[in-house]
Amino acid sequence: TQYSFKEVFGTLVAQKELFDVVAKPLVEDLIRGKNGLLFTYGVTGSGKTHTMTGSPGDGGLLPRCLAMIFNSIGPFQAKRFVFKLDDKNGVDVQSEVEALLERQRREALPVPKTPSGKRQLDPEFADMINVQDHCRVEEVDEDNVYGVFVSYIEIYNNYIYDLLEEAPFESIKPKWNSCNTPVRNGDFVPPQSKILREDQNHNMYVTGCTEVEVKSTEEAFEVFWRAGQKKRRIANTQLNRESSRSHSVFIIKLAQAPLDADGDNVLQEKEQITLSQLSLVDLAGSERTNRTKAEGNRLREAGNINQSLMTLRTCIEVLRENQLYGTNKMVPYRDSKLTHLFKNYFDGEGKVRMIVCVNPKAEDYEESLQVMRFAEMTQEVEVARPVDRPLCGLTPGRRLRNQAFREELSRKLELRGGPIGAEPEEQSAAELFFQSLPPLPSCELLDINDDQTLPKLIEALEQRHKMRQMLAEEFAKNVLAFKTMLQEFDSSVTSKENYIQGKLAEKEKTITGQRTELERLEKKIKTLEYKIEILEKTATIYEEDKRNLQQELESKSQKLQRQASDKKRLEARLQGMVAETSLKWEKECERRVAAKQLEMQNKLWVKDEKLKQLKAIVTEPRAERPERPSRERERQKPLPRSVSPSPAPSTPVAPLRPRRSRSAGERWVDHRPPGHVPTETLLQPCVPRAITVDTPSEKALARCDRYLLTHQELASDGEIQTKLIKGDVFKTRGGGQAVQFTDIETLKQESPTGRKRRSSPPDPDPAADSEWTDVETRCSVAVEMRAGSALGPGYQHHALPK
Repeated sequence: TQYSFKEVFGTLVAQKELFDVVAKPLVEDLIRGKNGLLFTYGVTGSGKTHTMTGSPGDGGLLPRCLAMIFNSIGPFQAKRFVFKLDDKNGVDVQSEVEALLERQRREALPVPKTPSGKRQLDPEFADMINVQDHCRVEEVDEDNVYGVFVSYIEIYNNYIYDLLEEAPFESIKPKWNSCNTPVRNGDFVPPQSKILREDQNHNMYVTGCTEVEVKSTEEAFEVFWRAGQKKRRIANTQLNRESSRSHSVFIIKLAQAPLDADGDNVLQEKEQITLSQLSLVDLAGSERTNRTKAEGNRLREAGNINQSLMTLRTCIEVLRENQLYGTNKMVPYRDSKLTHLFKNYFDGEGKVRMIVCVNPKAEDYEESLQVMRFAEMTQEVEVARPVDRPLCGLTPGRRLRNQAFREELSRKLELRGGPIGAEPEEQSAAELFFQSLPPLPSCELLDINDDQTLPKLIEALEQRHKMRQMLAEEFAKNVLAFKTMLQEFDSSVTSKENYIQGKLAEKEKTITGQRTELERLEKKIKTLEYKIEILEKTATIYEEDKRNLQQELESKSQKLQRQASDKKRLEARLQGMVAETSLKWEKECERRVAAKQLEMQNKLWVKDEKLKQLKAIVTEPRAERPERPSRERERQKPLPRSVSPSPAPSTPVAPLRPRRSRSAGERWVDHRPPGHVPTETLLQPCVPRAITVDTPSEKALARCDRYLLTHQELASDGEIQTKLIKGDVFKTRGGGQAVQFTDIETLKQESPTGRKRRSSPPDPDPAADSEWTDVETRCSVAVEMRAGSALGPGYQHHALPK
C-alpha cells in the first residue's frame, strides 16, 4: 500500500530539520499576525510527545518555537503588563505608568512570581532549550512592541482542565490514615473543568484559563515544564510506559501594537492591537483495548480518546466532501471538545499542520494503515485564509529615529559637561545668588599676634548677617504680599465657586426637568411599545386567520374543481351509456321486428302447409293408401329459412338440447324452486357437475361459471310446461356476482288422447289406423327457444344467440 505526503522523514531525522520544514513557517505567520495550529497524530507509543517536547540535548518543536519567537522580538518587547488580556479573548493596552502600578501591585501580592530568565535553570530541562542555532524571523516590524502570553490546558475524558491553575491536581486522590480509611481534606478544592465560549470574532476560547506573560524562552518553557507538564495525566499501559491519557494544548499568544508618532510610547488604540495565536497540540494516541488490556479508568480514558479522534476524523471527512462535491453538510464540531476548540481553524482562521507519527512495529500494522489513510485524506482539505492586518498610518522607522535622537542628545550633554537632564536656568540663578555674597577672607592664623585676620572675618560675617536680615525682611515682605495675593485669589475663587454653584443649581434644575421629561417620554415609549406589541399580536392573529381562510378557500375551490370534473366525467359517461343503450335498443327493436316478420311468415307457411295437407286428405280416395307427396317434396326441396319437423306418432317429449361447454372445467348452479313438480317423462334435463340449490347464494355463484333456472308454468292446454333458463356468472367490480341470461329451452308434455281428426270412418283396419294420424299430431314438434325469441310452440328458430 502506498501513501503520498508532502514530506516524509526517516527515523534518524534531526529535530532541527523537522522544525525547519513544519513549524518554522507557522512561527513566521504568528509574528506576522496570523494564527496557526500544529498537532501530532498517531498510534499510542509512536513518539508524538517526544516530537513535540524533545529530549535532553535535543529540544523538540515546542522549545524551538519559543526560542525562535524570542530571538525575533527580543529587543522589541514591551514591559510587563503593558498588554493586558481580558476575559473575552481580547487584549487591552496600558500606558507605562499604568503598567508600572500594575507591576508594583502584583509584587506586593503574596503570589508566586513567574520565573525570571536571570535565575539558574533547572538541569532537568535546561538541555532541551539550549538551542545552539539562533533561528529568527527576518523582516520583523521594528515599529511595534510585542508581548507573549502562554497557557496550557488538557482535554481529559472530554472535559477541559487548566494545567496552570494553582489548585494541586494530585490531591484528587484521598489520603489514608493508619486505620485504612480516607481522611477528609476540608481545605482542598478539586479542579473545575472549563467552558468553551465564542468571542465577538467567532473564535473559540477557554473561559477562565490562566494566561502567563513571559519574557524569555527559559521562562516560557519553565512555565510549560514545571507548572503544566508535571500535572498532565499519564499512565502505564501494556503498549506504553508513559502513555498520555489526555490531549494537551499549549497556546502561545502574541500581542503586538504600533508605537506612536514619536516612536517612544505604545499607541493607545485598541483597534490597532493585533493578537495572533499558535496552538501546539499533543494528541493522545488511539489504542485498542484488546491490546492494552485496559480496565476501569484506563478503559474509560481510552474510550473518550478514541471517540474524540473519531470525531476529528468525521469533521475532516465532511469538510473534504463539502469542498470536493460542493455540498453544505453540517460539520459536527460540537460532538467533541477537541474539534469544538479548534473550530475556527478548520473554518479558515489560520493554517493547520499535522505531523503523523508512525511506529514500524508489526503489531501496529492495522492501526498505522488507518492513521496514514486518514492523514493522506486530510491533505485534500484547504482551510487557510489570509488575514488582513490593520494599518496604523504612521511613518515607518519611528523607533530608530527616536533612538538616534536620544543618543545625539546624550552626546551633546556630555560635551557640555553637565549631567544629562539638568536645568541650566536654575543652575545659573543659584550661582548668581552665591556670587552676590561678599567673599570670606582667609581664616588662617599664622601668628599669635595677628590682629587683622579676625576683624576682617568679623566684618565679613557682619555684612553677611546684614544681608541675611535684608533678605529675611524682603522675604517677609514677599510672603506678606504673596499671602495678600492668595487671599485675593481665594476670594475670587470663592466668588467664582458661588457663581459656579448657582450655575450648577440652574443646570441641575434643567437636568431634573429634562430627566422628568425623559421619564415621561420613556413611559410613553413603553406604552407605545405595548400598543405596538398588541397590534403585532393582532396582526399575527389576523394573518393566521387569513392564512387559514385562504387554505380553506383553496381546499374548497379544489373540491369544487374535483366535483366539476367528476360531473363532466359522469355526464360523458351517461351520454356514452345513453348512446350505447339507444344503439342497443335500436338493434333489439330491429331484431324483434325481423323475428316477428319471420314468425308471421312461418305462420303463413304453416297454414299453407296445413291447408295443402287438408286438401290432400280430403281429395284422396279412401280405398287407396294415402301418400305423402308433400313430405317427399319437403325432403327434396330445401327451405331457405326453416325446415318443417316431421310428426311423430308417439307422444313427443322435448329433451334438453346438449351444447358444447365453453371449457371442460365449468360448473353449474342448478336452481330449482321449492314448488318444483317432478315430471315422469323419459327425457330429463341432465346437468353435469352441478350444485343444486333452491335459493341462489353468493357463495354458490362464486364457485360456478354457469347458471340454470328451472321454471314451470301451466300451458294453454292444461299441461305443465317447463322452461330451462340458462345464463353466465360474472364477477362485479364491487366483489359480488352477477348473472347474464343467454338462452331459454322449453320442455312441453302433451297427452296422446287429445282431439283427433280422422279422414276415414271409425272402423278401418288396425294396420291402416296405425298409419293414419291427425293433423295436430303430425304438426306437433319439440322446439328449442333462443334468448329474445317470441315464437310459439311448434316452430324452430335458427337465428344466432345474442
